[in-house]
Amino acid sequence: MKFTKMQAFGNDYVYIDAIHQELRNLPELARFVSDRHFAIGSDGMVLICPSEKGDFRMRMFNPDGSEGEMCGNALRSVGKYVYDHALTEKTDLVIETLGGIQRLKLTVEQREPTCAEKNFAGKHGFVSNIRADIGKPRLDTKVIPVATKLPKFVEQPVKVLDKTFYITAVSWGNPHCAMFVERVADFDVEGYGREIEYMTELFVNKTNVTFAELVSRDYIKIREWERGTGETIGCGTGCCTAVVAGVLTGRCDRTVTVEQIGGPLHIEWDEKTNHMFMTGPSHTVFEGEIDASDVIGC
Repeated sequence: MKFTKMQAFGNDYVYIDAIHQELRNLPELARFVSDRHFAIGSDGMVLICPSEKGDFRMRMFNPDGSEGEMCGNALRSVGKYVYDHALTEKTDLVIETLGGIQRLKLTVEQREPTCAEKNFAGKHGFVSNIRADIGKPRLDTKVIPVATKLPKFVEQPVKVLDKTFYITAVSWGNPHCAMFVERVADFDVEGYGREIEYMTELFVNKTNVTFAELVSRDYIKIREWERGTGETIGCGTGCCTAVVAGVLTGRCDRTVTVEQIGGPLHIEWDEKTNHMFMTGPSHTVFEGEIDASDVIGC
């Protein structure tokens, strides 16, 4: 089985073409390709599938084998994958996900391929940047869900260990929460992130945690704690969550650059449509092939 490992300024995912091959036992396959003992290591597995509602369907599986609804970083890399692997020549794509319909706009460069790109060059160039419309952020605590009687979870004081944080909870199908701290560089992300993740009396299904530092009204730094994984080099929806929290509390503008360990993302929360746009590159880390016949049963 051929696979491609891709990164979109955060979140390494393993991508598999499920259009040209039949795959079975997907939860076990997701656990297999995500297991770091196989030197593949990822934040999850993404399948590229045919769709009757869009150009492609994206199915995303977490390392524990459960199926997720949507991830902004995974979505952006889908756009690069299908173009660079010549599954499409379109640069405006409609992607069906479990969390809804998302749209991508690809920027394509005409240039010589790098060594890593020579085996999977697209016909008309290479995708260098992807703008993803990930839709409207959900603040409804019944949708997220959050254990509170309040209809929206914005800047709620929550005691975590020795500190009180003012937390905003947001979802695009995968739960995130954000809070502003003075400095993220020397912040104990693991200590507080793990504690918040496991506060199941508050976040019923556990949550990803974004710690944000306001540099200016159009620049935010974040560090991200991902549930079940630990600190990551970046998270697209985590960046969007920080901007939503910043706009709702009057801290920042609607168009913001968010700096994370993996690199900066450009985030825009459109006032007219209420949609979030996430713009940034995706990179192919490596491609390989593994024998997963015992796992997928074919």
